[in-house]
Amino acid sequence: MTRNRYLLGNFAPVTEEVTAYDLPVTGRIPAHLDGRYLRNGPNPIGIEDPTAHIWTLGAGMVHGVRIRDGRAEWYRNRWVRSGMVADRLDEPRRGTPIDERMDISPNVQIAGIDGRTYALIEGGIRPYELTYELDTVGPCALGATSEGYSANAHSLFDPHAGELHSLAFLYGSEYVQHIVMDAAGTVRRTTTVHVPGNPYMHDFALTERFVLLYDSPVVFSPAHLATGVPYTWDERRAARVGVMPREGGAVRWFELEPHLVGHTLNAHERRENELVIDVVRHPPGISLRDIGASRPTLDRWTIDLAAETVKEERLDDRIQEFPRLNPLYSGRPYRYGYTAAVELYAPPAGPDDDRPDEGFSNALLKHDLRRGAVEAHEFGRDAAVSEGVFVTAESPKAEDDGYVMAYVFNPSRGATDLVILAAQDFGGEPIARIHLPVRVPLGLHGNWVSGAP
Repeated sequence: MTRNRYLLGNFAPVTEEVTAYDLPVTGRIPAHLDGRYLRNGPNPIGIEDPTAHIWTLGAGMVHGVRIRDGRAEWYRNRWVRSGMVADRLDEPRRGTPIDERMDISPNVQIAGIDGRTYALIEGGIRPYELTYELDTVGPCALGATSEGYSANAHSLFDPHAGELHSLAFLYGSEYVQHIVMDAAGTVRRTTTVHVPGNPYMHDFALTERFVLLYDSPVVFSPAHLATGVPYTWDERRAARVGVMPREGGAVRWFELEPHLVGHTLNAHERRENELVIDVVRHPPGISLRDIGASRPTLDRWTIDLAAETVKEERLDDRIQEFPRLNPLYSGRPYRYGYTAAVELYAPPAGPDDDRPDEGFSNALLKHDLRRGAVEAHEFGRDAAVSEGVFVTAESPKAEDDGYVMAYVFNPSRGATDLVILAAQDFGGEPIARIHLPVRVPLGLHGNWVSGAP
């Protein structure tokens, strides 16, 4: 019998929404932390054909922990109620979608913007607004433009300029749009860029002066629409990185070895004509239907704008994804980055086993890019770890003065902990483990959202 690994183990969806108060804690939560740790991810509801299930298409479910005064006040998990999800739950629909065909439950990212909470996806599918307690308000117009684009899952806030940037694509369109919003999410300007071939452009990067666009051999394919993921690897197509002024204008393209960028760690300007871009790079042939079979690594590109050259180098060979950094250093020179080495990105399972035989330990990694050193906090074979989010200390004295938070499955309890690591003692014992009453399935992206409602 064919088994779908994205419905097994720590991928397996949960079937109930839970609310729990006064969560038990091992260790000590820093008293100054006041906010919510939120994470989104696919959690399918009503699977009709398990053998055909594609992990990334599951309905979005947000998991959140409210922290205040050294206590974990509550945990909640809630489906993002698109029309389909509301119908499956036999509930009234929330809000009115712009296009019923694109009314999809956002499952990629969760963000707090100007006191409001948004679940985000991509491809022109509208974000959904949620309440502080994670209940669904309905689809919204965050970042919406007259051409049908809207805020993308990897919208990027520049704390220095007070701007929210998004690089949005539409399924089947050869144009992407760079959308610049203010800190409240109001669109201030847009730039439309022609990118022939409909490449999958999931992420992008910013520096002080430039927007960086990633073109790849993964392209939209109408012939693959029936598979649920209408993208395929085109061996005839090159990979490129584009450099565009933040105010708009012509894009300068630089060709690279074939790959797909998973996510950006950071980018910055090292000299007047030199850009440094650190990315998680997926190797040639990647399939978006089976993303977990890939072996992504942390790579660096150095672009010399004057010489019109790109130097490509490997920073770390270990399989890893979900790069994060201290957000105060976004788009600026920096030293530290954090990634997750998670079983999602272990080699594919054999025909008679759900998991590979070779050794693997789930871990969070701290990269010291100045020294070229990597420090790992290992959690073990069965302790599946999610993306680690950096949260600054109350009065930070250094770039790594803060905490890294992540959901980590605790095999001994059969449930998940929210683990808080001291970034400056990365390999040491967690300063706190908040014990959730349930398992949080492997998911995608999250954020620390400070403040009360």
